[in-house]
Formats: sequence, structure tokens, C-alpha cells
Amino acid sequence: MIRIEHLFISPGHNFFGHHSQPAGKHPIVPAERIECVAGRGIRGDRFFDYKENYKGQITFFAMEVLEALRDELNLPDAQPEATRRNAFVRGADLPSLVGKQFEVQGVRFEGVEESKPCHWMNSALGSGAEEWLRGRAGLRCRILTDGALSREG
Repeated sequence: MIRIEHLFISPGHNFFGHHSQPAGKHPIVPAERIECVAGRGIRGDRFFDYKENYKGQITFFAMEVLEALRDELNLPDAQPEATRRNAFVRGADLPSLVGKQFEVQGVRFEGVEESKPCHWMNSALGSGAEEWLRGRAGLRCRILTDGALSREG
């Protein structure tokens, strides 16, 4: 069973579209609850209505991966919000959900592809994070049904 420990939204892009430029300064906002809108994204997030059928309407990240990154790279201060993913979950094999539909708290999603880490991860999380996260940086999804997700942790 997938359990949600953290939820985040951001009104603007800090890394996306900023290659060869400084990072943006839009806050990442923790939320107790987020509203998922089918085919559109998370209300209030930077990717809401970004483009039709966008593959990253919501992003999931495994807490187990963050904990392993902290331990293996000796980055005890690495925080979930630094990744700019939306939902931090426990108990999910996210890579196995690529190409599959799944449900969390009554909301249906389609796993589209892994979230690929970019060079920003080294400055956001710590040295070596980009390379370490390859193949385990989260899951980009389409939202298939309207509903809300709530933090359980």
C-alpha cells in the first residue's frame, strides 16, 4: 500500500527551462492536501495546464530512495522539497509503475516515465546526487481521475 508522507507544489519553475542560467527562486510549498485534476495536473502547481496530455502532471518520489541517498552519499541534510517532486511516498516500487495505471487514495494515475535527475540535483541535494539518482529519481505521471491526495505522515 502506498503511503504519502510529504506533498509539495510550486507556483513557478526553478530548474525546468533554466539550463545555462541561474536557478529560479520560486518557493516549494509544503501542503497537507493537493487537488489533482484529470488531464491538467495539480491545482496551483507550475505544471497545471502546462500542455495537453503532459506526462509530468504529478511526480512521485520514494522516501526509501531519499533515505538511501542521505546514507550512501553522507548527505543527512538532503530534504525532500529540494528535488521539487510533488508526492513523497513510502511502500511503492515506482520504477515498476512505468506504463501502468495505479491508484493512491482513490485517485487514478498512469505511470509514464522515470523522472530523470538533472545537473541541478548536485546543488539542490549535494555532490554526487545527479549520478546516484539515475534510475531512481521518481516517477512522472498523468492524472486520470479528479481527486485529492492528503499527507499521511
